[in-house]
Amino acid sequence: MPAPVPRQRAIPAAEGGQAPTAAPNGGSAQDSPEAGVTAPRATAPSEHTADPAGTAPDRAETAAHTNLTLLLIEDDPGGSPIVPELLDQSGKPIRVRTARNLTEAERLLTDDVHCILLDLALPAPSRAGGGDDELAVLKHVLELAPRHAVLALTGADDTERGAEAVRVGAQDYLVRDELDGRLLSRAIRYAVERKRSDSAERRLAEGRVRAQENRRLERGLLPTPLLDGSPLRFAARYRPGRSRALLGGDFYDVVRTPDGTVHAMIGDVCGHGPDEAALGVELRIAWRALTLAGLCGDQLLGTLQQVLEHERSDDEIFATLCTVDIAPDGRRAGLCLAGHPSPLLARPGHPARLLPYDNNGPALGLLPGARWPRMQVELGAEWSLMLYTDGLIEGKVGDTGERLGQDGMVEMIRRQLSAGLRGEELLRTAVNEVRDLNGGELTDDVAVLLLDRAV
Repeated sequence: MPAPVPRQRAIPAAEGGQAPTAAPNGGSAQDSPEAGVTAPRATAPSEHTADPAGTAPDRAETAAHTNLTLLLIEDDPGGSPIVPELLDQSGKPIRVRTARNLTEAERLLTDDVHCILLDLALPAPSRAGGGDDELAVLKHVLELAPRHAVLALTGADDTERGAEAVRVGAQDYLVRDELDGRLLSRAIRYAVERKRSDSAERRLAEGRVRAQENRRLERGLLPTPLLDGSPLRFAARYRPGRSRALLGGDFYDVVRTPDGTVHAMIGDVCGHGPDEAALGVELRIAWRALTLAGLCGDQLLGTLQQVLEHERSDDEIFATLCTVDIAPDGRRAGLCLAGHPSPLLARPGHPARLLPYDNNGPALGLLPGARWPRMQVELGAEWSLMLYTDGLIEGKVGDTGERLGQDGMVEMIRRQLSAGLRGEELLRTAVNEVRDLNGGELTDDVAVLLLDRAV
């Protein structure tokens, strides 16, 4: 974030070296030990740097070496308790601005102000309201400067109001009669650091709450398969590419329609961010609604393309999709591919293989008026059908930079099936092995679902 630029102001003639500065006792700046520290009551709101040597330092040098800036809000800045020895922790002078009321303070309250010293006896402006509220002026300042540290200034007989000011939101309170340069310097540093700590803790807490809400939302958006009455067994694994996310651009779903047909789908929105995840959820929900309404094949995919075109944030965003509709008897299925990898079919006594990739249509969102032919596939009496996204096959194999690919995946699944792995265990082992071959976490989203039919 770029550093804030302090508000520019006109330099009085005295500061510009054109005339001597009037001291509070009527002498010259050279005669007064407090010259350059506070402005007389008749002067306009000012900014100055406390000078422990008693002489006003060069303006350019002061600006270059000042770390902290204090805004003093007091109706009598000429009689303020500020003393020259205002230094930060590294020994550098603290710049002081003075304002006689909240209107002037609002003008002087720029991003380079670190701390506000507020006289609680200052009358609140009419717009701040308050009535009998003794802390109305403080509440107005806290609302005006939510990111700034605030010190409350009170009298020795009014410490109870000072303590209440801290409970309302001030970082600390100071008693006017007990104030000296060292105490004020230390109080300013403490208030600034406490405000930073409080702000960091609040941001951390807000981040935790947002993360929890996002996790609850994402968990709620993950599909719940609708397979009541079907003899098919279902398993799925999902691993988003985004760090600490539950949902990525990959999406899947399985539903059974009243006629006994089981419809399965898996897809992948290009990209890995939250926008892609949201679009994937929209497509999944649209697919379920359209499927339950009786659409399938080319008509279903054409409608999903219209949804994608209306919902995507960029015309270049597209999505790949694989849909399967399994007949009520479980022996055959219709397959539609929209730029998506072909499913893997495993049957007892036969090596696992990829289903035909012929007549594969384009990804959704690429070609207006595209068509997606539906292929008929024979499954047999007993089988396992695995649908997956390209995150499973695009991981690298060792240090060679070579990708696993579909052939490597088929060999891996054959080996795991031969070892007796099935269902959830098969998918978990497959995803873990792909990650291990990659040498660490996969950068792409991975979704895999498995449908099994046993005799």
